[in-house]
Amino acid sequence: MSSVKSEIKLLVFAGNPGTQYRETRHNAGWLCLESLERSASIGWSEKFVSRIGDIRLEGRQIRIQQPLSFMNKTGEPVRKALDFFNLKPAEILVIHDELELPFGTIQFRFGGGLGGHNGLRSLKQHLGTENFYRLRFGISRPSRGDVSSWVLSRFSSEEMPLMENLSDRTLKVLEEILKGHHNALINKKMNILEGMPL
Repeated sequence: MSSVKSEIKLLVFAGNPGTQYRETRHNAGWLCLESLERSASIGWSEKFVSRIGDIRLEGRQIRIQQPLSFMNKTGEPVRKALDFFNLKPAEILVIHDELELPFGTIQFRFGGGLGGHNGLRSLKQHLGTENFYRLRFGISRPSRGDVSSWVLSRFSSEEMPLMENLSDRTLKVLEEILKGHHNALINKKMNILEGMPL
């Protein structure tokens, strides 16, 4: 595995505010953040319509942003954070839900299309580029019905009990990314329902 240090300096966990959205598919990123909060002490402050915190990994400081705007406004607080911390879009990693991946599958990638994702569309609009890192958390595409209703619906009674374990496993992959193991993980689709792929 590559020993090159990651360029990622800011993690953005995408989701919607409000208790009614907490266990919805669109909030997969926030559910991953809840796993991180269970395993690490994060000192939070509020600015840029966000919670801002940081963790230390491998001797480096990694900033964390949880935008408190709605998903379709994600780009606005992230733009403010990048300007304040003097960061480039290529130095952020966005953890978000992904319709085009089956539930239980994640993928680490850089750039690429937006797939109709309102949060990614807002980020591209405000950052002026789609070239930022993403960790895509699969929520599956509905077999029928409206996509908007699907992403705002709650995980099923079969899926929800798995979410804490899946979120914890996703964080282990995220930790490997931040340690600099890009080459081994970039563009790789990982079925974390079957256990750790590393």
